[in-house]
Amino acid sequence: MLDILIANGLIIDGTGNPGYYGAVGVQDDKVSIIRGSLEDVEARRVIDATDHVVCPGFIDMHSHAGLVILSEPEHHPKVRQGITTELIGVDGNSYAPFRSHDDFLAFVEINSGLDGNPPLPGQWSTVEQYLNMFDRKTAVNIAYILGNSPVRINAMGWEDKPATSADLANMKAIIREAMEEGAFGLSTGLEYPPGNYADTDELVELSRYVADLGGFYHTHVRYKDGDRFLDPFNEALDIGRRSGIPVHITHFFQSVPIRGGGRRMLQLVEDAAAEGQDVTFDSYPYILGSTRITIVFPDWTHDGGPAKVKEVMRSDEGRARLRREVTPRAPSWGDMWLTYFKQPQNHQYEGLSVAEVATMRNQHPVDALCDLLLEEDLQTCYVAAGSNGNTLPAFVTHPLSMVGSDAVLVGDFPSPRTYGCFPVILAEYVREEQQMSLPNAIRKMTSFPAQRLGILDRGILRDGMKADITVFHPKNVHAPANRANPKQFPIGIEYVIVNGTVVIDGGEHTGALPGRALKHRR
Repeated sequence: MLDILIANGLIIDGTGNPGYYGAVGVQDDKVSIIRGSLEDVEARRVIDATDHVVCPGFIDMHSHAGLVILSEPEHHPKVRQGITTELIGVDGNSYAPFRSHDDFLAFVEINSGLDGNPPLPGQWSTVEQYLNMFDRKTAVNIAYILGNSPVRINAMGWEDKPATSADLANMKAIIREAMEEGAFGLSTGLEYPPGNYADTDELVELSRYVADLGGFYHTHVRYKDGDRFLDPFNEALDIGRRSGIPVHITHFFQSVPIRGGGRRMLQLVEDAAAEGQDVTFDSYPYILGSTRITIVFPDWTHDGGPAKVKEVMRSDEGRARLRREVTPRAPSWGDMWLTYFKQPQNHQYEGLSVAEVATMRNQHPVDALCDLLLEEDLQTCYVAAGSNGNTLPAFVTHPLSMVGSDAVLVGDFPSPRTYGCFPVILAEYVREEQQMSLPNAIRKMTSFPAQRLGILDRGILRDGMKADITVFHPKNVHAPANRANPKQFPIGIEYVIVNGTVVIDGGEHTGALPGRALKHRR
């Protein structure tokens, strides 16, 4: 007897092939495709999927849930989108291994405006211990990629200095241990200290070692490099060519206002792929991005860790230098909106721009940011428009593209991508604008990222595969989240099954936590 029978739905299996009508059975945590009559099929539960699509669960290739999900394990913003697996540890910012608990706490603090600083259910030091924190304790599956920031901190500390041969040997030892314990590769966030202190040669040397271990390179590129347009991506491709590692460029879109810039960026990766390089990327279908507000401060302020950042912000000399050097990461301070305040007196600033907050406090914008960051232990986040909306569809629909939400899960006013990334593709890119077919969109969300990760038993609805399943209404699905009211759940995602357990049932969360820690295997 089956545990679940999903009947009468349009099965789109994740391969990119056209859908077909049939039934999907779930027994324990495995899928079986039911062919022919259902008269003799017995099941403890039948889900009628008439007028619905039945497809593999979605895989998010860029998740900032590495800490938040441990304190909010039902993970409503993401699992309600149909997401069943997330890649954490992105942007070079991951939370294991840490040999020193003080370094761990410092890293949580410096990155709290991006990944949060929630109460945690326990402590860990190794990747294995960290992954055990998720296993059967969260609503979705977790895949982990090792960030180069903790690698550097463990081997070299927080300082901006070149790696010696001994440092490289230590970093390789850390990488080997992490990958043996399940990490899928190496991530970098080359705007985030201390990981961005690594030069190209260091990253080539480490990537060569990761490639030998069967991993891939997932990179937020060095946007300030060279011409600040194509050169950042050329560095990523160069690392891949010199090391032999598969390259995945994350949140790839046009941010530099150059005529024809989007086409030139895509041509860059197309040419690399045509030459035989293994390169892919992810995109999200919103112009609004977000990250920790400390990213506006120059690298020298971070040289030494979060204590150094706060020391600079407290000093008159440091504050004066920051006023000269810090500029908005948007057309103006009025185009950067703040969120994630824990101090009661600062809740009034939720969703307001830096310019508005500075006016309210009668301060220079940089002084306002410094004072707020000191009060908030560096955790404040911002939202701003970052991509060219005119060229964004070309990135989202590109054959080399998959989906990464880059969703920041903190604050009262996150980017709407946090709640709507996957359904907005189904609703707008597929149904309304017909910019790609539904089978192709689902492939980008399922089998393509599973292929990149090397997860062989998920991402396709096929006999014997793991039962991660999303059921949605293709004519009704949509994402109402917007900048003014971002915390709105999507409509039309009716059922989400993770490892054979129903997590979203008729659009409501069951409270089930069947997620697994997925581990890289050579």
